[in-house]
Parts: sequence; structure tokens; C-alpha cells
Amino acid sequence: MAGRADSTVLAGARVVLPTGTVENGRVIIEGTRIADSPAEDARTVDLSGHWIVPGFVDMHNHGGGGASFTSGTVDDVLTGVRTHREHGTTTLVASTVTGEMDFLAERAGILSELVEQGDLAGIHFEGPFISPCRKGAHSEGLLRHPDPAEVRKLMDAARGTAKMFTLATELPGGIESVRLLAEHGVIAAIGHTDATYEQTVEAIDAGATVATHLFNAMPPIGHRAPGPIAALLEDERITVELINDGTHLHPAALQLAYHHAGARRVALITDAMDAAGFGDGQYQLGPLAVEVKDGVARLVEGNSIAGSTLTLDTAFHRAVTIDRIPVGDVVQSISANPARLLGVYDRVGSLEPGKDADLVILDADFTLKGVMRKGEWIVQPVPAAV
Repeated sequence: MAGRADSTVLAGARVVLPTGTVENGRVIIEGTRIADSPAEDARTVDLSGHWIVPGFVDMHNHGGGGASFTSGTVDDVLTGVRTHREHGTTTLVASTVTGEMDFLAERAGILSELVEQGDLAGIHFEGPFISPCRKGAHSEGLLRHPDPAEVRKLMDAARGTAKMFTLATELPGGIESVRLLAEHGVIAAIGHTDATYEQTVEAIDAGATVATHLFNAMPPIGHRAPGPIAALLEDERITVELINDGTHLHPAALQLAYHHAGARRVALITDAMDAAGFGDGQYQLGPLAVEVKDGVARLVEGNSIAGSTLTLDTAFHRAVTIDRIPVGDVVQSISANPARLLGVYDRVGSLEPGKDADLVILDADFTLKGVMRKGEWIVQPVPAAV
């Protein structure tokens, strides 16, 4: 890392703001924050031919760099965080996978300390309150109904740092758990579900606001039984997560989601596991063995997709160059929307004075060239300061 930027003007780039893209724009950094005017001794970095976008916000991530958020040590978790920062994710929520309740409560205690230190933005519990019919890469023997008392146990263990629970809301206790989470300002996400259309509508009315990796681990759309996907896409109260790695979704499915939900209701996520930013090989996802081959993670037993090896710079690149989503819409989906959902948009998610100096620099081909977090270069851009 090249150190703190202090007083710096990033000049000459296309800057993506909430109001639109500014040609030949500039971003002014003072210490850890974005400023509205430069100091007299400010350095200038010429970024002509580049894009400056807000730092990415990943609200669904299980690890990276060979390290797991579910089972690793504190140092392992920090390794995963650093790996994703190097790929532009400056704000990250740690996601767990299904495990024994006492183990998950213990993990919540460990991860909550890293939230309190500012290394993580919160905890997402994906499992054990999910459907065995749509379990994906979760151990079926550890699944359980979403008992509100057990949901509350994990919330308490997280000491106020729990940001989201993924639930199969059609299971006994599902609707009551959604109401409990909504009352405490925690996101209730519908996912790994076998719910009908009508059951999904009931959960949304109870307070669910997110669809966990839409299309994946849920029934497909049917013309007589539309299932959860139709209900989640049509309701203005729902933000849909999408894993844009070319494996989890066909490009037409991604286009369908953007068309029906609109960019303001899409959150691009990674659902990354240990292998993200690390490579092929043998891994563990909770208690399950995973083999990563050619960048695709699958369970050794059953061959189910087991998370992803995606980083958000790749998701951004695919969205713009392959899926032809407008840059401003991708920025909204990968930064602003998840920041709002997590309740941190006052600090991150857009390039505005007063916010943290979290940003990503991309070249004309939308390849990552620089990352700054709170005024510190994580990846130093090639153009030299003058």
C-alpha cells in the first residue's frame, strides 16, 4: 500500500456522480474524506482516459484470498477482506453459511469485533433457516426452521452488527421471524426458498426487503405457478441480489431483472467463497467439501454450485462490456443501492463531499487500475502524482 493521499486532486477522469457522469471531472481528497475544494498544497494525479467510480459495496460475501469468513481466524477474515479491497470492494459484509447454532453464535461474536473495528460493515446469516428443497451448498442435516427465538439468539450474539438474515419464509416461524427482523432494523432476505408466489407476497408484506441471489436456490418462473421470482421482481419494496459471474446467471436473466426491477432495485453481489482472488483447488464451505475448477466452485458431493469465485471488479466489467448495462446503472447497483440497504449511504456509496474517500479507478476498458479506501491507496494507479 502506498500510504494516505492526504490532500490530493484526482483530475481529468470521467467521474460518476449521483447526478450523472462528469467529463474531465475531478475528485478532491482531504485526509480520509472527499472534499469540495482543494488545499493550496494539494497534489494532482492526472487520470485522463480513466473512470472514477465509488468504492464497491458487497452485502453478500463468504470469503476470499484462500480465507473463510465462516470458519477462519481473525487473521484469515482480514486476509479475505484485503483480497476483496484489492478488487475494489471498500465496504464488505461477512456472510456465514449453515452451521450449529452455538458455532454460528460464536462466529458472530468474532465477526462483530471486526465490525466494531471498521474492517467489516456487518454480518449476514445465510442459513440455517432455509429450505432443504433449495439448500444449495448448505449442509441439510444442520438446517432448521426459522424460530424467532433462535433468530434473536444470533442477533444478540452479533451485538447489533447483524445486517441481514436469509430465510425460507414459507417455513414454520418464517413470517414471525421476518417481523422480528424488521422491528429491529435488520434486513429479512428471502432466499434458498421453495415458496409459492402467494407465500412470497405474504413475506414481503411482513417486512422482507431483499431477494438473496435472485433466480438461484428458488423455483423457476412458471406460467401457472409463478413462484417467488415473479413476486420479488414485481414488488417495489424488494431489492434483488444478482451474481454476475457468467455461471450463476445467463445474461438474459440478468437483463430480465434489470428490465423489471430497474437499476435502483438491483444489488450486484459476489457470494464469494474462499477461492475468490486465490485460484482453483480444494476448499471447505462450512462442513462441505468444494472443488474449484476453471474458476467455478461446486460441491464435491452433488456437484451443486457452491458460491462463487467472483470479485466485484469482474462483476462491474461484465455488466458494462458484456451485458451492456449503462455505467451509471452499474454504479448504482454495485455501490449506492447496497450502501442504502446497509444504512451506510451517509458515508459510502457515492462520490460526494463529506463522505469517505472510497473510490475505484477504471481504465477506458473498465479494468481496475486503482483503489482508495478512506483516503489510503490500496491499489496505486499508474499515473504518478505531480
